[in-house]
Amino acid sequence: MSIRKMIALHPDVVKSGHVNDPLGTAVHHAMYCAKMCMSCADACAAEEMDMTQCIRTCSDCSDVCEAMSRIGARRTGSNEQVLREMLELCARVCDACAVECEKHDHAHCKLCAQICRECAEDCRNAALTI
Repeated sequence: MSIRKMIALHPDVVKSGHVNDPLGTAVHHAMYCAKMCMSCADACAAEEMDMTQCIRTCSDCSDVCEAMSRIGARRTGSNEQVLREMLELCARVCDACAVECEKHDHAHCKLCAQICRECAEDCRNAALTI
């Protein structure tokens, strides 16, 4: 089961016949990115070097991605300005997290940077559809 399918089954979406695929993809990626960033922050805490900034950046990114995915998954009613701004914020925060993670040679940071870049792109694409 995917969140994209759940959104498509929402009664308001079914009635309107409008499934915003880019938004569904952004919500899906943000949910995944939130968990990856949380895991990266935890792994950074176990590293021997000082990873304070990476932990903070990953933790912030996780929280923003989680909030965006929750707002993006809601289909009842409308608050397009908030949704667009959350998508844009999520993209910026994901970019910042990717930049921070790319400073480190840890495999978990490289993977986190990759998902952050993908999530940022999907959020930007979805924002254009709102």
